[in-house]
Amino acid sequence: MAATVNSDDDIITGINVTPLVDITLVLLVILMVTASYVASKTIPLDLPKGATAETTPTTLTVSIDKDGKTYLDAVPVDEATLRGRIRAAHAADAETRAVIAADGRTTHARVVRVIDLLRREDVTKFAINVEPEDLAGPIAAGK
Repeated sequence: MAATVNSDDDIITGINVTPLVDITLVLLVILMVTASYVASKTIPLDLPKGATAETTPTTLTVSIDKDGKTYLDAVPVDEATLRGRIRAAHAADAETRAVIAADGRTTHARVVRVIDLLRREDVTKFAINVEPEDLAGPIAAGK
């Protein structure tokens, strides 16, 4: 049998990337937790649940509370101010995105009004903010 000889003078031909992957995953988790915390410090809303919830890069955050009051980035605004701020954001960046967080108890008409306002100002990339359902809930239980 041939024996292999390990010499300290050999050139290192491989790099162990495991520590790099570990550090990257830790940074990713920190980023995700921080982003969720920053997004949740807006207006307290009772969001409807959705199984296909996902995160979206946000430029504008439009919130509608249960009384139909509208907020832009956690600041109360009327419709004229909202339209002006949306127009200014779209002028600064043509790829402006918006997230609409509407309380589940607000009227559907109010949410449609905000969506229509965004579309009239050429902001066509928007998402509806929902809380993800517990995957072990009624669907998984067969109910």
